[in-house]
Amino acid sequence: MDAPYGLPVPPPARVVVGLSGGVDSAVTALLLQRAGYEVIGLFMKNWEDDDTFGDCPAAADIADVQAIAARLDIPVQVVNFAAEYREQVFAHFLAEYRRGRTPNPDVLCNRQIKFGVFREHALRLGAQAIATGHYAALRRTGGVVELLCPADEDKDQTYFLHALTQTQLAPAGFALADLTKRQVRALAAQAGLMVAHKKDSTGICFIGERPFREFLSRYLVAEPGDIVDAQGRVIGRHVGLPHYTLGQRQGLGIGGGHGASGAAWYVAGKDTARNALIVVQGHDHPLLLSSGLESEPATWIAGTAPARRFACTAKTRYRQRAEACEVTVTDDGRCQVRFSRPQRAVTPGQSVVFYRDGLCLGGAVIDTTAPLTEATSRQLTSA
Repeated sequence: MDAPYGLPVPPPARVVVGLSGGVDSAVTALLLQRAGYEVIGLFMKNWEDDDTFGDCPAAADIADVQAIAARLDIPVQVVNFAAEYREQVFAHFLAEYRRGRTPNPDVLCNRQIKFGVFREHALRLGAQAIATGHYAALRRTGGVVELLCPADEDKDQTYFLHALTQTQLAPAGFALADLTKRQVRALAAQAGLMVAHKKDSTGICFIGERPFREFLSRYLVAEPGDIVDAQGRVIGRHVGLPHYTLGQRQGLGIGGGHGASGAAWYVAGKDTARNALIVVQGHDHPLLLSSGLESEPATWIAGTAPARRFACTAKTRYRQRAEACEVTVTDDGRCQVRFSRPQRAVTPGQSVVFYRDGLCLGGAVIDTTAPLTEATSRQLTSA
């Protein structure tokens, strides 16, 4: 019997499902149970709640997980990975902000926690496979596990899974590969799962509903400084460079009257040496655009790069349309990427993820960006 959902083993194998308390992981457990698998639920508690940082709703999520398990009549276990999360994800998160960069902790959480310590714990429970509620697909060909985009393009989460290895994907499966979010909610409602219409979680889970600036200020010393325009003229004050990201418009405290055009201001860069925030006017100002980037050493789903030089498409942020580019892999594993057209607000600390015909090849953390040439800048300015 063939194994469904990209899983490595057919039913009735034991599958440990990462239950979050949301509808996606609940339906994952439902579908695997219907397929004949022995399903065990596991809730990962990755953050310790206390009065210092407030409202991560772990207790409510655990209650939802227990209700899901009761409805499906499956065993469930709550495991505390908070120490591992702080050491392997949160410490890096803070270190990147101290460097003036904008990290994406979800990528590291998937690699280190969900497909790291969770996978290892599940295997100790006798799991022959693991599954999560991610919108992604797996294909096993010639002993290699391939990561593919799912049917629901709007929910595609391969961007956050690009740093996984063959070892991490070997026991995995994704039951939602061929479903849309609407279909997932309909299946949950039909099965009587009380989370069928539960609101999707957004942002970073350990922050909860707390404003991000308030949360970050508890861990990083904010040093106020000048906001300057492209010519170096001081036009305002910022509350600390870690609180801003490239392309940001809201929360700058600058009116359009500071510039002749009256257009909105956007963050274009950070001068950490001077503790200055650089801003420009206009959504598509040339200083917000990049012709390419250089990354840190990449991780490839197949284990190696497709070639030393190859063409593909790439995303530099989640939900972005993949853009055509050419990639050169250096001797130390870094990627030099040149886009076919300028890209806006490419941000060091975020990830560049590579695709080809619906296949996620891998990706890397963005290190530096390549500014537009003077000729291209003039063309854009005069257009």
